[in-house]
Amino acid sequence: MPKGQISSEIAPARGDNGGMQSRSAGVDHYENFPVASWLCPAHLRPAIQAIYHFARTADDIADEGNSAAADRLTDLQGLHDDLERAASGAAPQGKHAAVVNDLTPYLAAGLPKGLLTDLLSAFAQDVRYTANAHHYDDWPALLDYCQRSANPVGRLLLHLYGVTTPHALAASDAVCTALQLINFWQDLSQDLPRGRYYVPVTALVAQGLTPQTDLTTLPLAQSSALIKALVAHARSTMAQGYPVVNAVPGRASWELATVIQGGLHVLRKIERNGYDSAVNRHKLTAWDGVEVFARTLLFKFRLLF
Repeated sequence: MPKGQISSEIAPARGDNGGMQSRSAGVDHYENFPVASWLCPAHLRPAIQAIYHFARTADDIADEGNSAAADRLTDLQGLHDDLERAASGAAPQGKHAAVVNDLTPYLAAGLPKGLLTDLLSAFAQDVRYTANAHHYDDWPALLDYCQRSANPVGRLLLHLYGVTTPHALAASDAVCTALQLINFWQDLSQDLPRGRYYVPVTALVAQGLTPQTDLTTLPLAQSSALIKALVAHARSTMAQGYPVVNAVPGRASWELATVIQGGLHVLRKIERNGYDSAVNRHKLTAWDGVEVFARTLLFKFRLLF
């Protein structure tokens, strides 16, 4: 998936992450982090689920099955066109009209359409880049992708909670970008053989590697040094977003804190396994949930005091 999604109730996780199951377009997914869980206020759950289903449907168009890139791009354009129709008060007409229809009342109430089209832009870019085995040249290029593939979800959720301060939005962006990066580094062993290259070329060069280097066959001593640096970057980015936990009200604050700790725990698992994620994918398990819960309690306590 163009690893988008997620700030609080929606997680940027893609594929089988050993967590919560969800269903979209006939495909089962497991998320690292909760999706519109019981911690979320009941009156916001329908809107959050509508946003999630839109993002997941677009993700599946871009990533699932064996469709040609041109067909994926056509379907994403159809979803974009239906979104424009819904935003203008017209009825969606495409094959995913029901998904867009669910968003209609929230668009009419002011849900920012531009954030949804940013997601579609990122998904379409991912299709094109994968089809052409394109590498991101540097961190700014990759972070621009994250700005459209992940950060919109956090901003959409903050919109639902009525949180609009620049400080909170910037912190949300940091959390979402970090979660996106964590998914990249967690999924290296799956993405690289599929021609999905998210490690910036400058990060490779800094470790004496090139875009042609096959990280999946590189001696662990060499690949682990790179992944260690990538993990450190994601952890530092996440830390910049901690203040957003205190910007959202009530139980949502706890859910967001749990999402942050879930992401950090993926990094811990990569670290504890010798930074071997170029060849092994480390998922969160039920036992990991116990540690995440304990760390969430400690994290919230430190933020409060």
